[in-house]
Amino acid sequence: MDGAVCIAAIDPGTLPQVALYKPQGNLNEHAGYTDVRDGDAHIANVIHHLEHSPQWAHMLVVVTYDENGGWWDHVAPPKGDRWGPGTRIPAVIISPFARQGFVGHTQYDTGSILRFITARFDLPELAGLKLRDDSLKANGGVPMGDLTNALVLAPQ
Repeated sequence: MDGAVCIAAIDPGTLPQVALYKPQGNLNEHAGYTDVRDGDAHIANVIHHLEHSPQWAHMLVVVTYDENGGWWDHVAPPKGDRWGPGTRIPAVIISPFARQGFVGHTQYDTGSILRFITARFDLPELAGLKLRDDSLKANGGVPMGDLTNALVLAPQ
């Protein structure tokens, strides 16, 4: 959904149970052609609207970024299959259910968001996520987390 449609659904509380939003153009913070300050201001505005939405009490927001080739990371990625899990990417969980002042050490990948949605809505395990987790185990690793370690059962 685009920014205007996103805000138009946030304010009255009409977001669907699962919504994905990726800023486009000059707000997506990609290196080389965007302004990080404007992108950060944009996402802060979206989060402000989310926190004031009628749906906020039931919401989990995950803010994550394109790893952009891992330019900033100083740690080698864990071994998995030939596709990853890849370089680490920053992620921030914003929610009444988020553990306050918590820095997690569970390993996650971008599939962790899908793992959480799958668990939350009691959906069948996605074949690609099972393949990734099995590959990690076969290489001596552990499957990636599903975000629940960063959450509490009841809002704080």
